[in-house]
Amino acid sequence: MPIFNNVIGNVGGAILGCLTNGYVFGYIMSFFVNSYVVDNLGRKMGIQIGNLIVVIGVIIQSCAGVWIHNLPDNNTDRDVLGMLIGARFVIGFGTGLISVAGPCLVSELSYPTHKSATTAAYNSSWYLGAIVASWVSYGTKGISSNWSWRIPTILQGFFPVLQSLLLPFFVSESPRYLVAKGKVEEGKAILSKWHGGDLKESEMLVDYELTEIQLALEQERIQHEESSYKDFIKTAANRKRLWIFCWLSVFMQLSGNGLVSYYLSKVLTSIGITSTSEQLVVNAGLTIYNWGCSLIQSLFIVPRIKRRHAFNCSLFGMLICFIIWTILSAVNQERDFKDKSLGKGVLAMIFLYYFCYNFGLNGMPYMYLTEILPFTLRGKGINLFSFIGCFFSIYNGFVNSIAMDAIEWKYYIVYCCILGVECCVEYFTFVETSGYTLEEVAEVFGDASEIRKASGMAVMEEEKLKASREHTEYA
Repeated sequence: MPIFNNVIGNVGGAILGCLTNGYVFGYIMSFFVNSYVVDNLGRKMGIQIGNLIVVIGVIIQSCAGVWIHNLPDNNTDRDVLGMLIGARFVIGFGTGLISVAGPCLVSELSYPTHKSATTAAYNSSWYLGAIVASWVSYGTKGISSNWSWRIPTILQGFFPVLQSLLLPFFVSESPRYLVAKGKVEEGKAILSKWHGGDLKESEMLVDYELTEIQLALEQERIQHEESSYKDFIKTAANRKRLWIFCWLSVFMQLSGNGLVSYYLSKVLTSIGITSTSEQLVVNAGLTIYNWGCSLIQSLFIVPRIKRRHAFNCSLFGMLICFIIWTILSAVNQERDFKDKSLGKGVLAMIFLYYFCYNFGLNGMPYMYLTEILPFTLRGKGINLFSFIGCFFSIYNGFVNSIAMDAIEWKYYIVYCCILGVECCVEYFTFVETSGYTLEEVAEVFGDASEIRKASGMAVMEEEKLKASREHTEYA
């Protein structure tokens, strides 16, 4: 939007990267408090606190430049930009808290056989917010004042406010959290309500789930004292796990998706699509397309395809799309953007690229992580995986904008090379986990005996669980 660019001083390069990464910096800082809030105050309270922080950030961002006409000309851009960056930091901090509390609550409230579907749907719902944001931006593009960008900014707070109002009345606290805090009866009541319909016939299912939760919590208490992040470098098997999930984080953040996600305007400009209206239509259409692709992948493809096959199709598909994309962009610039068919070809490659990305890198990675990581290191591994991803997001925010300004389409060659390396790493080092139990996966890594020992139960606990399992077919 030209009006917004004028307000922030038409910045580019590192300053634009700083504005983009303000969100990521806030997200990173939330890493140090997320676990404490979610585990000690509850999943629901974590979401509510996160919503409150986001709303505060929205207020700061919305008020940026309100007094723009009262500021000296040489201070206008600097002060507005400072408020926007600060607001992005606050919003990122709140979102980081929600992004930990939300998935926990969804998975721990879900009916057992629905868990994979609901968590996959949760992950794909990022695009729902993107759809609203992109179409609202398209609708306000014609406003010839600061309200053209201030309205989308204000509407960021709509869903956090709505969620905060509805959450206490329509969503229960996690039964797992309640049991962990000694509120066993409250946890049982929630399981009975949402998994058993408060029916007497469902008591066996509720008792079974409650027993599983209690045993899992007891295991975690024992293993929490014994495991640490150092375990990832102690054995060859764990070093291989560390290698895999570090690279998986690279796949999710550094496969070219950050280039299109953050700087679609620059990409479209590089192929001759410069109209604000056209760019907003492409952005809005792309979000709807991505949401559809991610839902299809998460709900229909993941359960029916092997993990390595999905990764192979995704990574090699993205590489092919980027190579064609780069060639078309080069020819298009050589012809001074006069051949519209070349621009349309690049646009087609962007859509095909995102189909490939969503095929293997939307809902698959978190599922794959839970399968390769043993119980004792699963939480730490996922936390470390997310933390590493934040640093690659910073790369996307800073380097992409500078490189696009400096060398334009030639920067795509860098991603062609990165994707080539990613394809080799995945093809030669990733293991197959589809259809395997934890111990079978451990055999591949060579530490099955340790996994069996770490996940073993006391005889009395095992007998108690077996008694409940007699009724699983009915449940």
